[in-house]
Amino acid sequence: MSGQKGSKQPFWLGGAAASMAVCFTHPLDLTKYRMQVLHTRTPMLSTLYRFAVRDGIPSLWSGLSASVLRQSTYSTARFGLYTILSRQMQKQSGTAKLSTTSTVVCAGVAGGLAGMVGNPTEVVLVRMCADAVKPPAERFLYSDAVTALVRIAREEGVKVFGRGLSANIVRSVLMNVSQIAPYAAAKRTILTRTQLKDDIRTHALASLFAGTVATTACAPADVLKSRIQSAAKGSTVLQVVRDGLRQEGPVFLMKGWTPAWLRLTPHTVLTFVIMEKLSELVNMTATTPAPARATV
Repeated sequence: MSGQKGSKQPFWLGGAAASMAVCFTHPLDLTKYRMQVLHTRTPMLSTLYRFAVRDGIPSLWSGLSASVLRQSTYSTARFGLYTILSRQMQKQSGTAKLSTTSTVVCAGVAGGLAGMVGNPTEVVLVRMCADAVKPPAERFLYSDAVTALVRIAREEGVKVFGRGLSANIVRSVLMNVSQIAPYAAAKRTILTRTQLKDDIRTHALASLFAGTVATTACAPADVLKSRIQSAAKGSTVLQVVRDGLRQEGPVFLMKGWTPAWLRLTPHTVLTFVIMEKLSELVNMTATTPAPARATV
């Protein structure tokens, strides 16, 4: 998301940054999915502590392979497609920077397409993270993300990879718009109205704001998606909403907001900071002249 003139971002850059970030935030991601699937009002810290005591601290990283695989597909697509779309819109408009409206449009389209690309790995991630909260007889017990993909396709059919697709696309659109647009707007405001420079402090502050906006905007779709994808039998969005409202009330749509914020905000900060640094490194490498060969 570098604002430097002439800077270029490879398609893979966002996915690489998100994959690095998730290695640090996965325990909170795991807790978020478990809270969304559980039909109780157990607080976040209690949920995290209970499973850490029961299964050991290393268990908080169970399903990490699925998280990395998801970021490698979903985040690579959403950031990469946004970069391509924004460049095309810049060429057509002849402007160096996109307007807020153009940014929202590019982020929304890229997010929707990425939601479709990443849905299979999203199903795997939710199942692997939610396994421990289910009775032993209902657990999937996937050893890793690749094995999970193969088993789901063989045992249940590839149509399962489309489970929760509509909710995931909505969430993905909201995520991309509520991360990229607020980040760009916050960064622009900080640089124009304060004495801060385009450095790690500005990137951290802008991404902190973006993470908070994204958590709130995506919470309802995230809860619906998680509950649909974690179910052993197919459930529709309408069924999930009806059951949730009857059993827990409207507040169920914000279930897991705290762990989602505690997970998404650090993840957003790490992702954008790492992405900015990777972008600087890529551009530095591209502009550094190759050393002259010695002649004999």
